[in-house]
Amino acid sequence: MSKEDNNKETIEKEQNTAEATPEKEVKNEVTEEEQAEIEEEEEVDDRTPEENLKEEVAEAKDKYLRLFSEFENFRRRTAREKLDLIKTASEELVVALIPVVDDFERALQNMSDDADAKTVREGIDLVYQKFTKTLNQKGVEKIATQKGDDFNDEVHEAITQIPAPEDKLKGKIVDVIEPGYKLGDKVIRFAKVVTGA
Repeated sequence: MSKEDNNKETIEKEQNTAEATPEKEVKNEVTEEEQAEIEEEEEVDDRTPEENLKEEVAEAKDKYLRLFSEFENFRRRTAREKLDLIKTASEELVVALIPVVDDFERALQNMSDDADAKTVREGIDLVYQKFTKTLNQKGVEKIATQKGDDFNDEVHEAITQIPAPEDKLKGKIVDVIEPGYKLGDKVIRFAKVVTGA
């Protein structure tokens, strides 16, 4: 080999080295970043699996306690609201019935010994109509029950059974002692009836 060839070779090596050096530096920089991430992971992974499980259990326990506490607060709040609702549920009905009581008091005050029966009856009839109208507005309905109707244990209560005065009244209602009432679809008082045997 000649000197020129050696010089060319040396120059090419230097150029290759100069070009390779920045790449190595870049690779070293990336490697340093990766190294930092690996070190962070190692710091996290320094814990044993038992410690990891203990931490997970502690987090789960904390979440459970928070959820349980929220549920208890919700339960207490709804129970309090329910009690308040029960206390004031009949308030609307009572307020609607107070004018009827006022009418009864007026009727009693205006009744005198010499008042004629027709006038007293008309006054009481007006109060009765007002009272039943108020109950109907609040959803209370009288259960229609008449002599000769079939006995229905869903709306009737047989208080006694007597021999049927007629054959067609056997197993049927002979007399209505007290009418029954419904509030919406719910029976709040069964009609007390006498059935024929």
